[in-house]
Amino acid sequence: MTLFDRVFNGSDDMFNLAAKAVDDAINQLGPEAAVSLPNTAYGLPCLYAFTGKKYPTLASLKEEALADIQEFMNHDPQLHNVFTSGVGTALSAEVIETVKYMLNGNEKPYDDRYHGHLSDAEIRELGVPLVTDDIPGVAVLIHEAPSPEIAADLIKGYQAKGIMVFLVGGIIDQAIAADVNLGFKIRIVPLGPELPSVIHVVSVAIRAALIFGACTPGDYDGILKYTFDRVKAFVNAFAPLDDMTVACGGGAIALGFPVMTDETENIWSVPKSLLLYNEYENYVDASIEMRNIKIKITEMDIPVSYAAAFEGEIIRRNDMQLEANGSRLDCFELVRTIDANDIEDHKITLIGKDFEEFEEGGRFNLGLLVEVAGNAMQSDFESVLERKIHHFINNMEGIMHTGQRDNSNIRVSKTAFNAGFRAKHFGEVLYAKMKDEFEAVVDKCQVTVYTDAEECKDFRFNVAIPIWDKRDERLESLTDESVDVFYTCTLCQSFSPSHVCIVTPERLGLCGAVSWLDAKATKELDPSGPCQIVTKGGLIDEVMGSWDDVNAAVAQYSRGALSQVTLYSILEDPMTSCGCFECICGIEPASNGVIIVNREYVGTTPIGMSFGELASMTGGGIQTPGFMGHGKHFIASKKFMRAEGGIERIVWMPKQLKETVADRLNHTAKELYGIDNFVDMIADEETAPDEETLVEFLTEKNHPALSMDPLM
Repeated sequence: MTLFDRVFNGSDDMFNLAAKAVDDAINQLGPEAAVSLPNTAYGLPCLYAFTGKKYPTLASLKEEALADIQEFMNHDPQLHNVFTSGVGTALSAEVIETVKYMLNGNEKPYDDRYHGHLSDAEIRELGVPLVTDDIPGVAVLIHEAPSPEIAADLIKGYQAKGIMVFLVGGIIDQAIAADVNLGFKIRIVPLGPELPSVIHVVSVAIRAALIFGACTPGDYDGILKYTFDRVKAFVNAFAPLDDMTVACGGGAIALGFPVMTDETENIWSVPKSLLLYNEYENYVDASIEMRNIKIKITEMDIPVSYAAAFEGEIIRRNDMQLEANGSRLDCFELVRTIDANDIEDHKITLIGKDFEEFEEGGRFNLGLLVEVAGNAMQSDFESVLERKIHHFINNMEGIMHTGQRDNSNIRVSKTAFNAGFRAKHFGEVLYAKMKDEFEAVVDKCQVTVYTDAEECKDFRFNVAIPIWDKRDERLESLTDESVDVFYTCTLCQSFSPSHVCIVTPERLGLCGAVSWLDAKATKELDPSGPCQIVTKGGLIDEVMGSWDDVNAAVAQYSRGALSQVTLYSILEDPMTSCGCFECICGIEPASNGVIIVNREYVGTTPIGMSFGELASMTGGGIQTPGFMGHGKHFIASKKFMRAEGGIERIVWMPKQLKETVADRLNHTAKELYGIDNFVDMIADEETAPDEETLVEFLTEKNHPALSMDPLM
């Protein structure tokens, strides 16, 4: 039997399972039952992407979708047909998994060991780390490894290099048996117990093409080109391989994802696509090399692993050795620039006791002072470097960090402590990462770690707080009018080729991660990189926020996809969105205002659409008048929708988002319009779940949007 025969047989087997699943669902739910995976705007995303069709009912799934899938399954033994049959196998798997969700009330059909389908919001959450190479690649591990120990070594090996890992089948139980921590937040995702659940990672790649790449549903070749060029994924499939797994491998290769397997029966190596390999100690490096993924390693003298994948690690109190709690004790994190003559490069100083001298499970004071010097270093960059402390510390295995400045919280796990992690290792990490990531401006760096309570208190009040106060005064005076230049940010073009952010002091990047100072620092650090200077010549309209130079910049950096943009309008030439925005704003006609919904909110908004449905209209670098992706901090900006009346147009937000932005938004409303407690006038999902109750709520609160000029 040839490899082609195995693919064709496997695709037939998966298709037959899909057809039976649809028949069973019709018998239980009826032919008119609605069909869709949960928390996605794309229905059945892979079918929609490859056929350009949505299948709203089980009847359409049976009568149309299955026929469309069969169109991919031409068994004429040619390479193209092997690939399309592999894609058809994946589409059949999507039908199988969708039916499982339907029969379980559109809830996850697995127990808590498995994650299953990923929401649109989760995929957008991965956008930034994918484009910044914090996630340099994606590994898909299928079936049982030769042993739980090998499974654990492979998973941890990929994790230590920042690779995101998806698990399918028996390897999940092996990982659990080997005490490997699993979960979306730490980027090791156990999809499901059976082979068809692999479609959930295929769906991630396909939706990336729709969300970030603005690929057109039905454009088979365009979608495959996008996944091949921009989604750095690969597959490890462990023996024994049945024909359905081989067929799924054909689909993976069609997407541009090479497959490595230890199978030796009825399988043949294919250069650059299918590698037969059983040297498990070298599996990680061989897989990464096969997909041509470049891993940037910074050498650090620490006893724990270091990778961006550990940033989502949660350390429970029972697993905690020590905790530095800035909300209860005097703690601080400060970066400051001093004269190079006063720095001894790579000097790590501990002032106070080391970790073994504290009681297990107790709290301690922790101060982290990073002092830097460099010919190109500027005081404006200090806050940029300081914010990176969160990521630098969080990327250590067994260390959890939240907050910043003097409100940070750090937990050290018992596992990290028993591995030898001590106070000086904070210094080692901060030194190495400051020198590595900011090498263009940081020539010398030294770190002082404070654990002495009195020293922490004295430094916090007499040194750190005065420095932060001066910085805040400077930032508050930093407006779009007070600077001579803006900056582009094209970082997301690795996924969204035509998108360009214009970053200003009062409008940060829509991902929420790039401020004007960040962009300025990035330009200094990488002169030919994603952040380029945009001059402000040729003012067209001050209220709209439009300039000839800005239009020229977006035309240049979008490669002609855009010709003009306004920075302060949602209706006329709004700024494009890549897809990884924190929030989306959209017009709510009945109230003459706008609703804002954040990525974390999974409910429906008063305009009848979820975050995912709204976001599907705005991603991929396109301009959609009336809808706008943006960062959370932009909500309280004086430039937010200034052309349409500003923040007074905001009529609805999820309660959690309201609480997040309340202080700053109330401050802006008071300063601009003299309104006290403006946030109390904004409805949420509890006070106004739909359009009718929204208008009632706004009328009761006498919301200003009701009396403003019509938006439309």
